[in-house]
Amino acid sequence: MPTFAFVAAHPDDDAYGAAGTVALHAGDPDFRFVLVHATSGEAGDIREGFPATRETLGAVRRAECAAAWRAVGRVPDRHEWLGFPDGGLADVPFDDLVDAISAVLAEESPDVVGTFGPDGIFGHPDHIAVGAATDAAFHRLAGTRPGFRRLLHGAIPQSVFERWNAQRAALGLFVFDPSETYHMRGVPDETIGVTVDCRPVASRIVAGLREHRSQLHVMSDDPDDTRQWERRVSREWHVIAWPPHDGPALTDVFEGLS
Repeated sequence: MPTFAFVAAHPDDDAYGAAGTVALHAGDPDFRFVLVHATSGEAGDIREGFPATRETLGAVRRAECAAAWRAVGRVPDRHEWLGFPDGGLADVPFDDLVDAISAVLAEESPDVVGTFGPDGIFGHPDHIAVGAATDAAFHRLAGTRPGFRRLLHGAIPQSVFERWNAQRAALGLFVFDPSETYHMRGVPDETIGVTVDCRPVASRIVAGLREHRSQLHVMSDDPDDTRQWERRVSREWHVIAWPPHDGPALTDVFEGLS
């Protein structure tokens, strides 16, 4: 049974980082999907008029996440909320974070584990912390049990980042400064080891994204522009963090793991 585990910091990280792969494998009866969230996203932005408070936002976002996966058409076989503080993962004792992630992964022995790389895509300290802890958990367990055959870091190719930023500038939108925290940044194109064509399931990815209603104002400049969102999610890119890979980019997270 091919198992894909995705370890994220917040609800909606997975909606961008894993939904395409999961949707593409949704019809495979042997596919198993394990999702781990380190936080409930309770420190997220609350736009004016949205019916949530600082005390309720975490529960709202957990419910949105469940609705999002139903919209994608493939809910996780196992979904763990670790309950660490949103916005504070970098301050959690590293071993505590590694131990919590390891406990889930040890029970599941996934073939492929996806998470954030050292760039966190947005330089977000929570993303960077959960990615580093997942890497440590993977390497702790790899070789001690079945599975753990590939470790992936979600990423944006530098050429794509530059193209998107140029388009934003042309439209008069703010542009990302990769030296700033919470700003998107790219990785060298040649480091991308997996490029997944998500165009066949782009509408389902966007349907899932729309369920994250509390964060739509953060996730998109124009949440009503379906065509723009579908273009943006037409690919998922990953760096293969382990094992070393120097061949052409793969087209699926499980490719070559027969």
